[in-house]
Formats: sequence, structure tokens, C-alpha cells
Amino acid sequence: MDSAAIDRFEASRGRLASLAYRLLGSAADAEDAVQDTFLRWQAADRERVEVPEAWLTKVVTNLCLDRLRSARARHERAAGAWLPEPLLEGDPMLGPADTFEQRESVSLAVLTLMERLSPVERAAYVLREAFSYSHAEIAGILEITESASQQHVHRARRRVTAERRGGDAVDPASARRVVEEFLAAATSGRTERLVAMLTADATAVSDGAGLARRLLRYDTRERVASYVRAGFKPTPAKRRMAGGSPALHIALINGSPAVLATVEDRVVGVVVFGISDGKVASLRGIAAADNLTRLNEVWRQHEPDAPVIAAW
Repeated sequence: MDSAAIDRFEASRGRLASLAYRLLGSAADAEDAVQDTFLRWQAADRERVEVPEAWLTKVVTNLCLDRLRSARARHERAAGAWLPEPLLEGDPMLGPADTFEQRESVSLAVLTLMERLSPVERAAYVLREAFSYSHAEIAGILEITESASQQHVHRARRRVTAERRGGDAVDPASARRVVEEFLAAATSGRTERLVAMLTADATAVSDGAGLARRLLRYDTRERVASYVRAGFKPTPAKRRMAGGSPALHIALINGSPAVLATVEDRVVGVVVFGISDGKVASLRGIAAADNLTRLNEVWRQHEPDAPVIAAW
């Protein structure tokens, strides 16, 4: 392949990775889809490709749809042991973030909700909301009619809007204050302080550090508070599993405030907050090592703020 063709692909790589991540919810799978797209580009009769960007978008989208439709993917996600892979603020794979719709489409809350959409609905929604493709362009990419594109986007938008909860837009300073107060309550040993900071319909979900076969779910304020209190209580066993005494940092994950537990330069766990009206409406705990690979790569490349707790 000539250098001009490689340069043309590389110019689109970031956008393709961001699109694939939104469709798959996994950085590793997104990277695989982009690499497969490059192989297709390498083998293509490029002289016949009129608009390379459109061609590449169609290929990566359809590779992602194949992945979503595969028996393996359906089994993994239906088994109830799947959460989207978290990405640190500043990761280029997060992609465009100029509009509310673009930011929302990459939040863990919406990535999780999109699991309930059909693969075509998910693709149409992402192409429209996050990348502002016209319905005519979406129809060409997905090989459907413009009317079908409009219907898919409408249904997806309606479902996401109806089911989305626990993640209002909040400025970083306010979000940090809520997380700091919540962290102080979580480490105080007083469950009633935690309950007071939770919305009436607060929920929590955890991957159990990858040790549980299913996600662990908590759906009342009292159960969420008990889960948080137990989770933030340091024990020798937890420190052995983490490989030391973690420092706790506050950062942004997929646009939402989060607490990151780190040992030296390694992230060992993340709790992502959904905040509504100044209270905590949802929590997502992710500590499975396989789901923290890219987050660790990006974490090691940036200068973190001072930890709020230096040694937990």
C-alpha cells in the first residue's frame, strides 16, 4: 500500500475508533474493528472508492454490527456480566464532545442502555446523535431506507430518554464536591450519612472485580449504602488483592465524575457516579482487570491531581 493510502486511513483512525467504541462499548473490540477495517482498506480497489471517509465508516460500522450480532457477544451480554469499558477524560477514543448529544452518547449510562437496542437501532442512533450523519448517509451506511433510518433513530432516542436516569449534566466543580462529600461519608463508618446523599431511587452495579459470574446489583438506598460502606472499608484482604494500599483520586470517566483507586501507576478499580439534583443517583463499580487495560494505558500518560486519600 502506498504512503498516501496509509495517510488517508490514519487521518480517519481516531474517528473510526470513537465510532466503534460507541457501538461496542469496548476499547479492545473497537481497536480490533479498526484494524480489520485497515486490512479491508489495504485489500480494496481504492481507485473505485469515491469517498474514502464514507467507505471506511461503512466498513467499520458493519464490522461492529457483525460483532454485536455474533452468538458470542449475545451470550456475554445476556449473561449479565458485562459493563462498558471505562475511558479516562482526554482519551481520544471518546471522540467528539462538542454537543450534549455527543457527550451523552459516550456516557456509561447510555452505553449500557444501548444494549437494549437492536444492533441497527444502536448504529443509527450513534451515527445520528454522535456524528451528525444525515438520514440519507445513514441509509447508505446501513443499507436501509431513509424512512427506516428516521424510525430507528426515533425509537432509539425515545427509549434512551425514557430509561436514562442518574446522570444529569453537572459542572465538574459541583460534581467533585458531591463525590468528595460522598467519599467522606463512605469512609466515616456512618451508613446514615450515605443514605442521606442518595436519591430515593438510587441504584448500584458492580462487576465484583471480575470474580462474580454476574453483575452485583443493589436497588434501594439502604442496600446501596451498605454496599458502598462495605466496599470502601479497607481490609488486609482487599489490599492484598490490590497489590498494596491504594490512593484514591477523583477524575472524569466517560464524562462522569469517578473515584479511581490506584497502586503506584496502576488503576485497580473505578467507581463512576451518576448525579441528579446534587445527590448520587447511580454507581458503577468496575475492577475487573480486563476492563481497565486502556484506562491504565491513558492513566500512565497523564499527570493526575493529588489524591483525596493518599493511602486507603
